[in-house]
Amino acid sequence: MERWHNCVAVVTGASSGIGAEIARKLVSAGVMVVALARRLDRLEQLREELPEDRRSRLRIMQCDVSDVSSVNAVFDAVQGDLGGVDILINNAGKLSGGQLLTMSVDTVQQVLQTNVMGVVYCTQRAFESMRQRQSMGHVVLINSIVGHYIFNPLPGSQQELNVYPATKHAITALTELFRQEMREFKTKVKVTSISPGLVNTELVPLDYKRLPMLQAEDVASAIMYVLSTPPHVQVHELTIKPLGEPF
Repeated sequence: MERWHNCVAVVTGASSGIGAEIARKLVSAGVMVVALARRLDRLEQLREELPEDRRSRLRIMQCDVSDVSSVNAVFDAVQGDLGGVDILINNAGKLSGGQLLTMSVDTVQQVLQTNVMGVVYCTQRAFESMRQRQSMGHVVLINSIVGHYIFNPLPGSQQELNVYPATKHAITALTELFRQEMREFKTKVKVTSISPGLVNTELVPLDYKRLPMLQAEDVASAIMYVLSTPPHVQVHELTIKPLGEPF
């Protein structure tokens, strides 16, 4: 991780779970982290939990990644204050329970905006910064095992994932599209999809809480691994499952 020392990382959805854990690890590694989330109070709590001598390495900014104007305002500020972006962790995600056949179309649209368009908005702005500065940057997309296949619900229970797997399948496709485009733009920017199984975060439906689960720190450690690979090595897809997962 030495080559990232004093570089700038933007982490979306950093107020809890995987986002908060990777922000902590990046700060500990000497990276300047810009933590984004809608809940500013949770970001402030995250900063207060850091050792006092590391707090200056964590910038917090309120951002709704589903809103392109909010994303643009944040990346404009990062460009102006810190000079640009070297690492982007696309972690922000949304899961709303219900059945796709009957749930509110507005709710479906919000999940799509957050999980798909939010990634597009942030990646476009981060890549623009990396390309202009000829940075050997890295874009990480937090995917899911349901971005590769959709498992049946537990016996006797209704499917609650609705449009969420569709958004994660989109992330699988976007990862490959980004890789191809970055290559043809003649850049040295990497892109990686991280696909965890069940992770003990606020997103997991209650019915699944009794199953084996990863911890947010496990996924954050995997992100640190892919960031630490040599410049010529690109981890395209990394799948992580808890031991004993039934899917």
